[in-house]
Amino acid sequence: MTDPITASVLFKTAYESRYTWDENFPGYSADVQLVQGLEVYTGTIRINHDLSVEVASVADEQVQEGIYTQLRDIVTHRKRSSFEQSHGQHEFTLGETDETGAVQVLVKGDSMGSSYKIRGKEICQVSRVMGRMAFVIDTHESFDTGSGYIASRYDAVFRNSKTNEVSSVLKFEDTYEKFGDYYLMTKQVVEECHDGISVADTSGALASNPASEASMTTEFNYSNIKLLKPAVV
Repeated sequence: MTDPITASVLFKTAYESRYTWDENFPGYSADVQLVQGLEVYTGTIRINHDLSVEVASVADEQVQEGIYTQLRDIVTHRKRSSFEQSHGQHEFTLGETDETGAVQVLVKGDSMGSSYKIRGKEICQVSRVMGRMAFVIDTHESFDTGSGYIASRYDAVFRNSKTNEVSSVLKFEDTYEKFGDYYLMTKQVVEECHDGISVADTSGALASNPASEASMTTEFNYSNIKLLKPAVV
């Protein structure tokens, strides 16, 4: 008789199945182009071996800060850390299994009230509460690099944690290509919806009027990507 899988083992397997950069990651440089409506901005970026981020030569300071924030998000997901480092102090319990076969994993000992959904060996949902803001990120598509999976289409729903009112919805489509031994982002399209969004129903589906929604699309394009030369020790 096979022992039932524990919540900790289920989550650890999915956590360790993510694609991350290894300790030999040299960093890279690239040209960046940001397109938002009729506005087009260009500049240069650099992610270093130590995963620090640099953005330069963007005409608008706020846009430059936005590119920096987006790159920091990339680093957060690609940075490698052991399960014990990130979650060793947490306890996990199994929740319900939804109609798609995704299993909910609840976290005890986490200050943000985190919970996850695991489908197969992938984390397909992250839910957190941070003060008055709550968000749920659902992954709809991912691809297997051969050394871990990367989410390629996902959305994030932000709510007021007190009223459950939806404040915004972000829909992401990411494109990665392999350079040397590493997969790097070459394009990200972000659609941000604001108006016409109301409180989600109990199933989590958005109850909104599409005709009244206003959306804004931002496109990040990275070209002339070059891996940095490893530092000489």
